[in-house]
Parts: sequence; structure tokens; C-alpha cells
Amino acid sequence: MTVMPKLADLLDQSFDPFEIEKLSTGDADDPYPRIHELREKGTVLKGSYRTEFTDVPDVQVGHLEQYMVLGYDTILKVLTNPEVFGNRGAFQHTLGKSFGRTVTVMDAPEHTRYRKIFQKAFLPNTVAKWGETFVDPVVNRLMGAFIDRGEADLVEEFTHHYPFQVIYSQLQIGQEQTKVFHKLAIAQLLSAIGAPQGPEATEKLGDFFRELLAQRRADPGDDLISHLATVEADGERLPDEVLISFLRQLMNAGGDTTFRGTSVLFTGLLTHPEQWEAVAADRSLIPQAIEEALRWEGPVSNTMRYVNEDTELDGVFLPEGTILNMVLGSANRDPGKYPNPDKFDIFRERKVRNLAFANGPHVCIGQHLARLEMTRALHAILDHTRNMRLDPDKPAPDIRGHLLRVPDHIYVKFDKA
Repeated sequence: MTVMPKLADLLDQSFDPFEIEKLSTGDADDPYPRIHELREKGTVLKGSYRTEFTDVPDVQVGHLEQYMVLGYDTILKVLTNPEVFGNRGAFQHTLGKSFGRTVTVMDAPEHTRYRKIFQKAFLPNTVAKWGETFVDPVVNRLMGAFIDRGEADLVEEFTHHYPFQVIYSQLQIGQEQTKVFHKLAIAQLLSAIGAPQGPEATEKLGDFFRELLAQRRADPGDDLISHLATVEADGERLPDEVLISFLRQLMNAGGDTTFRGTSVLFTGLLTHPEQWEAVAADRSLIPQAIEEALRWEGPVSNTMRYVNEDTELDGVFLPEGTILNMVLGSANRDPGKYPNPDKFDIFRERKVRNLAFANGPHVCIGQHLARLEMTRALHAILDHTRNMRLDPDKPAPDIRGHLLRVPDHIYVKFDKA
């Protein structure tokens, strides 16, 4: 039997990346009033989205000229024009330092080649099979710890762990290593604020995945790494460097965003009890509830693009080398597309698709898995509880942050089904 590689902890084992991470994601209680104010000034404004909400210095792209792009139509225009507005020039300074040679940092034609292979690995019919294999056992295990109590903190006891536990299961990483794994996955993002633990975590995760990938190539199984190592398109497989970079990013792109999306879904429904009751009575409403949660509080409120050549956007000249802050939160709360956009309403009429997972050639590869996990989580809660409601004796959910928004707690009471 092959022995699982040992994941090395940070040199300073007392270092808490989860607390430091909040410096990057921010503590804004509600950024949307400011986002709306900015949009009223124009769709392309000089300045950095980050500096609107925090004084923490941006050591990665803070020295580059930046513009904010606001409003659904203008953001969609940028996302679907990758020749002019690329990824590499922006993300090589940020995600490239954290994850390495990941597809997020690539532009065509390199991106097109590798994206095609990843898309084949994450086909909807493939992802659907993971529901019973990987997702349901995790849901049931986590719920089993609190279901008999009649009360819980859905964040601390469920949503914060759920998507990460799915990833551990997919990678077949033993529970004894999950604490260090999660710590390193979060720590690698801290290159954004110059913390030395950022590159340290990136290196240690790379060493771990390199050894694990070699094992799985030699003896493939039914885990995700074996799947990614053997999937091919047009006769080409993923190079080790690209695959290892993807695995570094997986915890954040696949775990952290789904944790936030699921937490927001529960927050939106439970703070609107009539909508929770409607979904409980009619499960066919779940897809539109998920889409409303993604629109209302998308997992990532801002992403970036790089101006590859001198150009003009909505009448504003943008020189080559400019960083564009794509304020996705502005697109998803554009009153021209979504009347009364700050309201959570699963019954609203939808004329356009939300941009929670972006759009264009870099649309999120894992969006099908994210929606699957959110769907399974809500079904499980509804299957095993009745009369779930916010605990009136504890603080209500408080979604915070300007970049990655989530409530720290969702205190609930319920009756066991």
C-alpha cells in the first residue's frame, strides 16, 4: 500500500493565516452603497477598488495604474474580449505568485489548450456523479454532529468545512492532514500583503502535490488527481506544472468560494423566512434560490484584467499595462438589469445571467461543482430538519468584507425531521 506523502506545516506553527486573511478580504459591513455611488459617476473610473475599503497596502499590483470597471454591460464587454483585456498581465503578480502556472494566469493560445482539458475533466455529467460519491457522505457526516441538538451554527459546524471536506475526499487526503492542508491553502494567498508565509505555503503545497501526483500516475485510482492526470483532449494531457498549480488553487477556487456561496444562500433564505418556507415546500425553487444568492452576494466581488494594448472603454482611454478592477458586485447589482438590486428575492424576473462566476473564456471551471454542492447542502438541511429559523437569542448573520464576503456565524434552531 502506497504511503500518503507527509504535508509539512509552516515553520511558525502558531501563525494563524485565517486571521491575517481578513486583512485582504476586508471588514466592510456593506460595500454596496459605495459601489452604487461609484457607478453613478461612470462605468470606468480611475482608482483601485481595494483602496475604497482598506488601507492595507497592495504589494502586488499597488504600483500599477488601475481603473475600476462598473455596471453589467461594461464588465461583460471586458470579460468577453480577452484579446484586448487579458489575464496574464494582471494575475502573474497575484495568483501567479500564490499558485504558479495556473490557467487563471494564462492567455490564449496557451489558456485555450489547457482549458479544453480541464473542461473535459469537469463536464457536467462527470460532476453530477460526484454528488453521491463525494458530496453526500461529507454532508451527512457534518450534519450528524449537530442534528440531534436542535440548534447549530451553520457556518462553524457546516458550511465552513463542507466544500473543503469534499475536496479532501476527492483527493483522498486523510483527515489527519486536513488541518495543515487548509492552513497552507489559505496562507499561500498572503503573498498579497507581503507575508513570508505566503511563498512558504506555496512551496510546501507544491512539494506535497508533486510527490502525490507521481504516486497517482504510477498507480491511478478513482480520485480527482488520478482523473486529472489521465484526462486528455486532442491527445494532450496536463503538464505536471500546470496540474500542480491547479491543485494549489483548488482549495481557494473550489473550496473557499463554495463555502461563501453556501453561507450566503442560507443567510438570504433564513433572513427571509417566507422564501425559506417556499423552498421547503417546493424544491423546484432551489435552482433559482441559488442563482439569486450568487447574484446578491457573489463569492468574489472583484476580479482583474490587464489592458494588453492602448484602447478606449466607454469613452475612457486606457493605456497598455493598466490593471482593470472588474467590480462583479456592481454587475450583479446593476439596477438596469435587476430592479431593486439590493433585495434578496428568489422570485425576481431574470433577463440576464449573473456574473458571479465571471464570463467569457475564463468563466469558472468549477461552477457546475459549486452549484451541485450548494444544491446538495440545501437539500440535506431540508431533508433532515423542520421549522429551521434563526436563533432569536443570538446575533443575526452579518455578511462582511469588501472582496470575499461571508457571515462568520449563522445561528439557527430547528426541529429534527
